[in-house]
Amino acid sequence: MKQVDIFLAFFRVGILGYGGGPSSIPLVHKEVVERYKWMSSDEFSDVLALGNALPGPINTKMSGYIGFRVGGVFGMINALFATMVPSIILMILLLTVLNAYKDRPWVSGMSKAVVPVVAVMLATLTWDFVKKSSKSKLGWGWTMGFIVVSTILLQVIGLHPAIIIFALLFGALVYKNKKAPTDTMKKVHSK
Repeated sequence: MKQVDIFLAFFRVGILGYGGGPSSIPLVHKEVVERYKWMSSDEFSDVLALGNALPGPINTKMSGYIGFRVGGVFGMINALFATMVPSIILMILLLTVLNAYKDRPWVSGMSKAVVPVVAVMLATLTWDFVKKSSKSKLGWGWTMGFIVVSTILLQVIGLHPAIIIFALLFGALVYKNKKAPTDTMKKVHSK
């Protein structure tokens, strides 16, 4: 039954994720975190960060990892298959139809209408991550600081997002390892 759930989850994402990776991320979140509860939002954000740091389409990287985590190697193959097949079928159908009607105004209007929908979906997902991160030990100050510094590094300086993601992951590892020995020492001294 788990393999069927993996297939259905990623098939729905593949069928409804028109617009590429950014539009499918909230759909994957809905399936993986909210519907099937295979991972928490924090774990999902880690998978998303890792997927963004690696080259290639985000949807297939996330589906492969999540499929492997939930159902092993067969789950990974299943999730990848379920993610790609709808896109292949829809691309063949859509390109055939759009090629026949490419000069019509409704075709360009349909393409332009997708952009704001994807923007709202990504903004909603971002806001959820900001709310969750502000409830962490670091709080609103650090969360807003990370957002401002990241925006400056990305938009003004033009730094690649992977560098920022790796720097944040490195900082989190250093912070965690820095705290871990003191926690261990407290446990030893309390005995």
